[in-house]
Amino acid sequence: MLVLGKDEKAKYPFLADAGRHLQEYGFELPQFGTDPALRVIVDKAYERVMAATGGSVYRSGLADGRAVQDRMLDVEILSFLIAIILIKLANRHTLVRRFALSEARRAESYLAGDLSDRRDRSRADMARRILHDLFGLKVGVRDSDSRYLIPVPDYLRHSSVFHEREWKLVNRQVEDGHVILRPDKTVRLIRHALTTYISAKIRNSPVPDMIPGLEEMVAELAAVADKLTPAYESTGENPPCIKHAINVLKSGENLPHSGRFMLATFLLARGRPIEEIAPLFKNAPDYSERVTMYQLNHLSGRTGGVKYNCPSCDKLRTQNLCFAVPECDGIITPLQFGRRRKTVEHEQQQPSDAEPAEGEPA
Repeated sequence: MLVLGKDEKAKYPFLADAGRHLQEYGFELPQFGTDPALRVIVDKAYERVMAATGGSVYRSGLADGRAVQDRMLDVEILSFLIAIILIKLANRHTLVRRFALSEARRAESYLAGDLSDRRDRSRADMARRILHDLFGLKVGVRDSDSRYLIPVPDYLRHSSVFHEREWKLVNRQVEDGHVILRPDKTVRLIRHALTTYISAKIRNSPVPDMIPGLEEMVAELAAVADKLTPAYESTGENPPCIKHAINVLKSGENLPHSGRFMLATFLLARGRPIEEIAPLFKNAPDYSERVTMYQLNHLSGRTGGVKYNCPSCDKLRTQNLCFAVPECDGIITPLQFGRRRKTVEHEQQQPSDAEPAEGEPA
């Protein structure tokens, strides 16, 4: 069992039992809606959730994982717990997904910093224990350069969620059955598992009664979440790779960069305007309107002068983005899916050369 100090609880608040933690401070939930002294915690909680809705990571008051004042640690810990209360009251699944990813990325930065700390080995040891106890990731240390050693089976289990080439085992340095990684790559390996862990924590938390004084704040969060729902509706039949990418985004899961590139270039080639494509990406956990519009304008050729093509089916297979069905046979790019299928169906409806159609001479 992990024994956490207050510094660790502030950096990794999802590790603490929320109910017990509130009891330790001696607070009752209704106090957060009426007590002016607790308003700073409520405002921080709201700030945490709003940062997540915009695809950002909450900027904590900690410096190098430590607080200048003890009270700051209290605010960090309690604002996480109240943020969960606000999310439960808003009752929007989108908020759960985005908040979990934002907090996972925040914790990831602290874990990487702790693993890199060569002055205080206790911080690195605690980070390694968290990775092992929560996610079953055994992390050893290579003495020659202080890089970390991950057993190949552990690496494969956690890297299976990545589609980028850099995460394939063949592109990693392997020695004596271990993959050698820098601290940042070590913790990046468990982002998906950490996001899932935090999401489960939120979903399993009981739904409290509405707290008087927080109604307006909860309503604002619900309204923001509703605006994040994708407005795009596909028309016509798309190839399975595109259907899969759209479904991933609609569910709020993370679509890798290669998948977003495929989807954007496909829709652009099909004549979809940028203004119609952009809303589809709103539900991505790390969505940024500015970045999305910049990338779509760049891919379309509006900026830079070069219009990018949709990747070939061969390319998508190497990126684990291909979900071929029998109707995909014979195509070399997703753009051929509709045309190719219609052609096949058309040929099947035509009379065979060997059997003249009715009414035609033999």
